[in-house]
Amino acid sequence: MTKTVLFDLDGTLLDTERDFTRILNAQLSHYGAPTVNPLQVRNSVSSGARALIKLGFGIDETSEKFISHLEELLNRYDKCIPQTECVLFPGIEDLLNALDRDLIPWGIVTNKPSRFTLPLVEKFPILQSSKVVICADQLSNSKPDPEGILRACSEMDCSPADTFYVGDHLKDIQASESAGTKSMAVRWGYIPEDSPIDSWNADFIINHPDEILDLAQQ
Repeated sequence: MTKTVLFDLDGTLLDTERDFTRILNAQLSHYGAPTVNPLQVRNSVSSGARALIKLGFGIDETSEKFISHLEELLNRYDKCIPQTECVLFPGIEDLLNALDRDLIPWGIVTNKPSRFTLPLVEKFPILQSSKVVICADQLSNSKPDPEGILRACSEMDCSPADTFYVGDHLKDIQASESAGTKSMAVRWGYIPEDSPIDSWNADFIINHPDEILDLAQQ
């Protein structure tokens, strides 16, 4: 039976921390607020842009300034994508090339909206081999809901039972479990300090991309 591999994007395929640190610190400096360090961003970014506003400005969603700061951050991110500093994590390009070589179909399911995802995918030729790219704004519910994974399986005409979902956050593992796919948690991603990877109950914990290929070939 042919296996299928679906991936989260940020923290799994792409290391986007540099972009988020740069734009958040530029925004904080604009308001005279203290800047944050890359480690703080890495510990927050998988929870989305809202988490970065909470981190940087020390406010929650009840603050009257929260939405305006959030919209400004997203606009700054949109403008920075043409000059993105993000990179593929080590070993990812070799993995994706090997999946293509072995005719193992793969796709992307992300909570990132299309306005950011699609321009980033265009920056990396290997990512354009993805059979599907499912973004948050194409769905009614984002991860940890399984809707995106199930939609990708439907569009790729594959069975969830024969599919792996690869991610770097607890919500990725929860979505995979709900979808009926096999979950893979990657150690190189943006793992929050307060949510250790070993506590997620993933089917597999991955230390290097080569391990994904080995499992997909079985």
